[in-house]
Amino acid sequence: MAITTPSSSLSFFSLTSSHHHSLLPFTTSFPKPPKPISLSLSSPRPTIPIPNAHIETTFFSSSDPEDQDAVFDPPEPPEGFLPPPSFDDEPPETEEQIARAYEELYGPAYSGVSVLGNDVYVMDSKVRKVGAFGKVKKEKIRDGFEERVVEVRRVTKVVKGGKQLHFRVIVVVGDKRGLVGVGVGKAKEVIDGVQKAAVNARRNIVNVPMTKYLTFPHRSEGDYGAAKVMLRPASPGTGVIAGGSVRIVLEMAGVENALGKQLGSKNALNNARATVVAVQKMRQFREVALDRGIPMEELWK
Repeated sequence: MAITTPSSSLSFFSLTSSHHHSLLPFTTSFPKPPKPISLSLSSPRPTIPIPNAHIETTFFSSSDPEDQDAVFDPPEPPEGFLPPPSFDDEPPETEEQIARAYEELYGPAYSGVSVLGNDVYVMDSKVRKVGAFGKVKKEKIRDGFEERVVEVRRVTKVVKGGKQLHFRVIVVVGDKRGLVGVGVGKAKEVIDGVQKAAVNARRNIVNVPMTKYLTFPHRSEGDYGAAKVMLRPASPGTGVIAGGSVRIVLEMAGVENALGKQLGSKNALNNARATVVAVQKMRQFREVALDRGIPMEELWK
C-alpha cells in the first residue's frame, strides 16, 4: 500500500503557481514532496540457512501399506526366552485372591471383613454424627475393652454465687481375658463423666493372674482407705460369689469362679480399688518357682 498524491491536486497546484507567477512580482516555489512511504508487508524476508541440510528427515517407509507381498520379519527372541503363559491357561482365581486384590485397590469393603487386616471402621470415623441437640457425638473407642458403670453420684460444690452441680462416675473396663481397670470421672453431664472415667480406667489397667479353671491361684486380701476386700479361689462351677463393685471388677476381668467379701467400708470406689490391690498381690506358681530356682512340682512338697 503506497500513499501517493492525486494527479488532480498536482495539476491544481501547478496552475495556481503559474498564475501567481504571472501576477505577482516575486516567484513562489513549493517544496518538493517527500517520497511515498511503503507500508506493504510483502517485502521478502531474509533467508536463514538450515544446517545439515543433507540429513534425511523422512522416517516413514516408502513401501505401500496396501501391498500384499510385504514380508513380516520380526526380530529373533533372545536366547533362553520363555513366552509368558496365556491368560486362559492360568488356573481361576479364588475368592480370597479376588478380595485381596480388590482391597489393595479400593481399601476395606463395607462388609466388615478385611483380608489384609485393615480397619473396617475407617469410613465411620469420617462421618460427622450429630446428636439430638446439635452436639457432635463422640465415637466409642474400639480397643476390645468393655465398660461397666459402677456408680453415678451427684455432688455439689458451694461457691459464692450458689451451688455447682456435678456428677461423679465410677467405671470399670476390662477385656474379660485377664485385664481390668478402675477409673473415676467428674463432669457437669453424666455422658461426659462416663467418658472421662473410661479414659481414666484405661490408664490404670492391671493384669489378673488366673488358672485354667478361670479362678485365682491362691487367696489374697487388699485394702484401700477404710475398705478391705478378701478374695478366695473356688472350684469350677461355683461362679462369682461377691457383691457390690467387687463382683463387677471380677466379671470384667474374666474370672468365673471366685469368692469375694467386703470387710470394711461400703464405699464403691474404695472397694473397687481394694479389689485391684488384692489382685496385684497374687502371683502365678510358675513365677514363684522361677524366682526360687526350683521345679514347679516341688512347691507342693
